[in-house]
Order: sequence, then C-alpha cells, then structure tokens
Amino acid sequence: MNVLLLGSGGREHAIAIALAKSPLLTRLFAAPGNPGIARLARLAALDLADHAAIIGFCKANAIALVIVGPEAPLVAGLVDDLEACGVKAFGPSRVAAQLEGSKAFTKGFCARFNIPTAAFGRFDDAGAAKAYVREKGAPIVIKADGLAAGKGVVVAMTVAEAEAAIDMMFSGGFGAAGKTIVVEEFLKGEEASFFALCDGEHALSFASAQDHKRVGEAESGPNTGGMGAYSPAPIMDEAMSARVMRDIIEPTVKGMAAMGMPFRGVLFAGLMIGEDGPKLIEYNVRFGDPETQVMLPRLNDDLLTLIIECVEGRLPQRPVRLSPKTALSVVLAAKGYPDAPLKGGEIKGAARAEAMPFVTVTHAGTRLEGERLIADGGRVLNVTALGNDIAEAQSRAYAAVDAIDWPDGFCRRDIGWRALKLFREGSRKA
Repeated sequence: MNVLLLGSGGREHAIAIALAKSPLLTRLFAAPGNPGIARLARLAALDLADHAAIIGFCKANAIALVIVGPEAPLVAGLVDDLEACGVKAFGPSRVAAQLEGSKAFTKGFCARFNIPTAAFGRFDDAGAAKAYVREKGAPIVIKADGLAAGKGVVVAMTVAEAEAAIDMMFSGGFGAAGKTIVVEEFLKGEEASFFALCDGEHALSFASAQDHKRVGEAESGPNTGGMGAYSPAPIMDEAMSARVMRDIIEPTVKGMAAMGMPFRGVLFAGLMIGEDGPKLIEYNVRFGDPETQVMLPRLNDDLLTLIIECVEGRLPQRPVRLSPKTALSVVLAAKGYPDAPLKGGEIKGAARAEAMPFVTVTHAGTRLEGERLIADGGRVLNVTALGNDIAEAQSRAYAAVDAIDWPDGFCRRDIGWRALKLFREGSRKA
C-alpha cells in the first residue's frame, strides 16, 4: 500500500525507518519530511493545517493510509476529515484527541472514571487560581489547558512563582492555550513514559521509556522537548506495566468508548511512579519525541501491520514483540536552545556516525544546501544506539556523537544516568 507520513521531526524519521521494513509497504510519502526521511520517502510540501490539500494529495497518489505524527493536526480533526473522504488514518478523532488537547478535559475525565492522577483545580480567571494556590501551598504545578508546543507547564517551587505563572498564562504567554488553566498537586516519585496502541475497544501494551527534559546535565536548566531518552524504563517492569494497563490505560479506553468518543491510535501516558503506585501526569495522543527514537529500534513486530490492525479495530490480543536490548538516544541541539537556537551551521560526520554498528541517526531539525547538511532547528539530530544493557547502549551512542563534527551544537553527556546507576548497583550486588 501507499502510505503518507505527516511530520518533519526525529519521531517521524524513526517511524519512517520502521515503516520501510514492512513487506506491506509499496511506497512511502512524507510531508513535509526532512533530509533523513527523504532517503526513505518521496517528500511533499504540504501544510499540515490544510486538510483539503492533504486529502487532494491522498486522492492523487492512491494513499491507502495516513499516519499523523504531531499532535496539532489530530486536535484539529484531520483524522475525521480524512476518514470522511474515505482515507484511512492512524490517530484519534478530534473529540478523542482532547485527551492531549485539553488538560482540563483529561483531569475531569480521570475524576469521572477513577483514574489515579494529581488533585487539581480548573480556572478561567487569575484571582480564583491564586486563591487556590495560596490554600494548597507550594510546590505546585500550573498548566495551560491547551496545546503549547510542550512548554505550557510551570513547576512552581514557591507561591510567588505560581502566581507569576498564573499571571503569565492569563496575559497570553501561551496564547489561546492559556485561556483556561489547571493547577494541580505536585507529585513526588520517578517519571516514566508508557505507550499503548488502542483500537477503540482494546489496548495493547507497546513499550516504556524515560526521557530527560532539562537542557542541562544533572537535570538542570529549563525544560525542553527532550534532550535524550532510553528504553525500556527500569521502573516499568512487568508488574508495574500490568498495573498501569489495569488502572490507567484500560479504564481510559473503556471510558472514552462509553462517552461515545472511542480512542484509536497511540495513547502515551506520562506517569509519576510514587510510593502509592502510578499516577497519570498527562496524556499525549501520538508517539512521543524523543521516546519513539528509542522504542522503535527495539520493535520486532511489523509496525505497519500493527498500525493497520489498530485502524481497523482488530488489534491482536498478545504482547508486542520487543527486543530485550536497551536503546539510548542522545539529542544534538543547537547552541542557544531552547531560547534562541543558532541555525545555519554545517554538520559533518553524520554519515560516519550512522555507519557505526548498532547506531541510528535521525534528523529532527536539518536542511540541505546542495550536499551540505545544515542545522535548521533547536533539536537537530538524534543519535540512537542499541546495547545489551544501558551501559553498552550509552557507550555506543556517545561514541557515535563524538564522530559528528558540529561546532554549533551541544548535547547532554549524562543521558541514561538513572538507569546506569541502577545497573551498576545491580552489577555490584551480583
């Protein structure tokens, strides 16, 4: 079949690599894509907000399936529009995408269906929100209700910081996304990302990962879209994964179906694992970035087959087949990221890194000038390596990073530190 992949980042490049392995694939198209994806797909200059143009492209190129990478087109109802024109699409409907598109919707949903999450309040004005903060105290978390490109969350360590965040959001700091805000309890524990495929009625556990949000080593500096990740997450062992499926994922799938908005696609649960078990921090309704870059290299199933089964409401009732190996990905970002990334510098040595055993390099923010690879974003490349354990995966990833010559870039040198610490402690005990 002909498949159209929408998106332009490292996540979409990782998806393209997995799709290209499928015997079901006739031809892969991508829009808008990037130089890495261009080696696997024919690129199309489509605006992801122009649903009519996307539908027209599908008709003209006999596209049998559209895979939507980023969240904004899902929240805008692209899947609904495609399916109304007879084009199958992987991802939730507009109403189901509210699980990511509206934090207030998700918190209310969790309360209705007894899904464990942080205590919260929903507010449409600053005065009431500040009164709630003063009543609850700090630390406390302030969230813009809508999509804010992954930046709409402030973890306030003092009441003053919380009130400043409330004023910033209601004064337009995140645009329309901050017209409504959610103020919620600060959860303690270890964060993890858990992914499940859903076909509207059933959910299939996919994989776990942990990412590093802070720009600096030792989890310092501002939050980013993610500076690296690894999979699996050690805390998400078989027992914890089963508990998350039972207490969070399956009640969500059943609840959405009961509300007449069945969820089909990828359900990405951001979790806090505390002393009293897992709690939902937030839902995303698509594959994560950079988590996808470490999950898909471990996938021993045919991704395209799983996606088709998901879209057609016939997911297999068996575990997804995953390699026991560990994958670790390091993000190479432009200096100045996340505030003012330095664009335009030439990147050399990416091919040398890609040629190293067990290494994959995915493009996240690049463009070509002739044969020259140019940095054109904040997060620019992802360097991913597989290993028999976290130590081997980390060693291989950083060896590949060091093969790349890009003076305008930087990376964290401690990706995987938490898992590596556990691994070394276990090795000493053994």
